[in-house]
Amino acid sequence: MKVTKKDIDNFFEPGKIAVAGVSRNTKKFGYSIFHELSQKGIEVVPVNPKATEIDGVKCYAKVNDLPVDVKSLLIVTPKEETDAILREAIDKGIQNIWVQQMSETEESIKIAEEYQKEVIFKKCIFMFAEPVQSIHKFHRMLTKIFGGLPK
Repeated sequence: MKVTKKDIDNFFEPGKIAVAGVSRNTKKFGYSIFHELSQKGIEVVPVNPKATEIDGVKCYAKVNDLPVDVKSLLIVTPKEETDAILREAIDKGIQNIWVQQMSETEESIKIAEEYQKEVIFKKCIFMFAEPVQSIHKFHRMLTKIFGGLPK
């Protein structure tokens, strides 16, 4: 599956992104994503079966519990949880799905192909959530120089 700039633009376009795998632990990657996206003005809807709220934001236990106006889902779960959440998101009809790099499995890609669903794989959201900052800005520049940015 080749990821295009249009896929990435479509993911961010609704302005509200659910994140499956948000952690209450501020030192975990799932929390970092939640916090940074929120700081960039994106409405982030956390999904974590063990939390009712994170930083004062209502948290949903499952993807199926998400409100119908959520059109984009970022999956940042451990690999052993990714495929079930991916299937749940596709079955729910979530339009834009991004599986954070290092969360995907070989099966994840097969699931997307089986459902004929365009899913963003093997990309770090920090390289595309504008404005791109810090080390991610440098990494994005290198990726662009070597032709790895989606077109």
